[in-house]
Amino acid sequence: MNTKRVRLIPFSEEDREQFILDNQWAFKYGALLEFGKRDDHLNCDGEIISRKTIEQCIDAADNETYRIVVDGKKVGGVILKIDHMTGHNHLEILFTSPMMHSQGIGYEAWQAVEALHPETVVWETYTPYFEKRNIHFYVNKCGFHIVEFFTAHHADSQMPMDGNDSEGPDEAFRFVKVMK
Repeated sequence: MNTKRVRLIPFSEEDREQFILDNQWAFKYGALLEFGKRDDHLNCDGEIISRKTIEQCIDAADNETYRIVVDGKKVGGVILKIDHMTGHNHLEILFTSPMMHSQGIGYEAWQAVEALHPETVVWETYTPYFEKRNIHFYVNKCGFHIVEFFTAHHADSQMPMDGNDSEGPDEAFRFVKVMK
């Protein structure tokens, strides 16, 4: 495999604002591709993923935040929630710049995440239902399985993402990857 130069660099507070803006743009880009400029999938600030949600993920005590870097350039980010007791870990956020899509960077970043935490028993993540690129990525590239689909008809319509509040997409898939 032709290896890119993908590295995960620990988050620095000086990069906070740009990390948030880059993350929001990556998610908004996918929604705009899918739906055009309709605004019914964006929150009141015009975002798919809110500043509040990103900041909560960055600031959570048990989370690890990284920048995805290629050739010294920040091209994305990753936030992981690591449970050292159970090995049941969560991919809170993974994004790459839309200008870097389809270059294998997201996959290499995911491989780097798995290498960082070989003790992981299960990885779990979520993505909005309309993010076909993400669904393809998690299932066909990274080996996750779709195990749940959250909709208004779901018995537990409160998705355990976005801090269990009313932010975020109204429908989403939950993915699981069993490692051991």
